[in-house]
Amino acid sequence: MVYIDLNMVRAGVVDHPKEWAANGYNEIMQPKDRYSIIDHQSLERFLNIDNGEELRLTYQGWVDTALAESKNEWSSKWTESIAVGEKSFVQKVKDLLGYRVKGRKVHEDDGVYQLKEPDAHYGLDEKNIENTHLWES
Repeated sequence: MVYIDLNMVRAGVVDHPKEWAANGYNEIMQPKDRYSIIDHQSLERFLNIDNGEELRLTYQGWVDTALAESKNEWSSKWTESIAVGEKSFVQKVKDLLGYRVKGRKVHEDDGVYQLKEPDAHYGLDEKNIENTHLWES
């Protein structure tokens, strides 16, 4: 989640996620009473955190550490995956998604596990050229 909130920092649009209104950082740091996009109670349970204040302090620490260590570079594992983290977490997400992720496997990359999105092919598929119509300009 920290890496997602650093997208606009990586893009050079802002210096800190708090400067970008539409992100999870502001939602966690200043929770809304209504129309929240984050289920704070479930997030706290998932992270084994006792209350909202602890969540805010923990998350702020993660963001500050990532910014200080320049861990705000783009990484495909965060943008091209359904779930990223420890093996047990990624497997749990896969199990919960059931048929929606049928055929996808949990992959390990440098000690981090991922459940990846399937590769999307938007260009010309040379293996299936006979099923392609090339338009003349």
